[in-house]
Amino acid sequence: MRPGSLAGGAAALLLLTTACMGGTAEPGKDAAAGYDPNATVEITWWTGQTEEAEKVAERLAAEYHTAHPNVTIKTSTGAPTTDDLLTKLSAGFTGGTYPDISYAYGSWAGDLGASGKTQDLSEYVQQPSFGWTEIPEAARQTATSGGKVIGVPALVDNIALIYNTKLFDQAGLTYPTDEWSWDDFRNAARRLTDAKTNTYGTAYSVSGSEDTTWHLWPLLWQHGGQILDGTKPAFNSDAGVAALETLRQMAVDDKSMYLDQTDERYWRLFNSGRIGMMLSGPWSLIELKEAKLSYGVADLPGFNGDHQTVSGPDLWVLFDHGDANRAGATRAFTTWLTSAETDAKWNLAVGNLPLRSTEASTPEFAAYVKEYPGGQKFFDNLANAKQARPTAPGYEELSRNVGDAIAEVLQGKSTPKQALDAAAKKSADALVN
Repeated sequence: MRPGSLAGGAAALLLLTTACMGGTAEPGKDAAAGYDPNATVEITWWTGQTEEAEKVAERLAAEYHTAHPNVTIKTSTGAPTTDDLLTKLSAGFTGGTYPDISYAYGSWAGDLGASGKTQDLSEYVQQPSFGWTEIPEAARQTATSGGKVIGVPALVDNIALIYNTKLFDQAGLTYPTDEWSWDDFRNAARRLTDAKTNTYGTAYSVSGSEDTTWHLWPLLWQHGGQILDGTKPAFNSDAGVAALETLRQMAVDDKSMYLDQTDERYWRLFNSGRIGMMLSGPWSLIELKEAKLSYGVADLPGFNGDHQTVSGPDLWVLFDHGDANRAGATRAFTTWLTSAETDAKWNLAVGNLPLRSTEASTPEFAAYVKEYPGGQKFFDNLANAKQARPTAPGYEELSRNVGDAIAEVLQGKSTPKQALDAAAKKSADALVN
């Protein structure tokens, strides 16, 4: 999940909610029961990718068709941007024009799972040949909604601390380590901040998007808190208040935190040498390479020695059209696409972390680490992604409410307790429904 990956607008949520009332998948029925692997079939793949990655997807689809001439894969981005896919899927549910497989942000899993249109892959992925446990646990949890596996992780990532070595050297500071506390982080942010040069120690998105929200979750978990208690909001606990207070001190008291209204500006400022530290993911390595910036990567700062991070895995969600051959062919293609061999041609080729642990010893991963310094650290940091964001219907709305609460607090308009309590109250009904 990259900066700017919004949780989805209200219009998209409304469309999806409407579609959810008309689900057609039969509970307990295997969508691929009776699948004939030799049947001639066409499946539709919405990749949700940028132009460059879409070309890679098209080449892979052609490669699969060459090996399986009876399967034609109709490939497209699916929507103008990845953020638009949820709206397009929602409209497709209503009109019967949804794809066989689509890219989806992990934060959409709860609402897509509730649509009644997804396949249940729970038994399928447990087949030994699939290698389900080679994929990080947090990503596997994200692919599970309503007690069933609705897709396969398409991308895995996490958040770590990226720092500008030049700014640290100029300030006479030692570089961050994997053992840093949030106090260490705060102290460094203060010393890196220079109002005369408009340089900030760190940055945070206050756009109210999922990029705003998910950066809070590691601090919440490190303090022993939870996002939900069953289906009830629990992020406004003492742990949640303490987590948000940590950020508030830097933004309001120290003024060492650049507040980004767009999700886009803070990483650009980091790349131009105006921000000393940012909490970001492996997607940033691509831009850092282009910026030719001297940087380092360390684990997230921790609380009481807990350095948990958050993973924002995206998914390949598989849909049911009541056609066993389409369902079976889609499963077979997804299995091939997410295999260690093919993933090296996909995720590693476009600058993402490898999907499976078994790729760590491949030449492709060695080349990735060499091309993107810090890539090994992000790969190792997957072990610190011990929990997943909820995949319950209503997380979309919860995320927007929490994002707005964080933005209010960091801009000095509310206290952590007041803002999180208000967000919990707003989110309660959405989670029940």
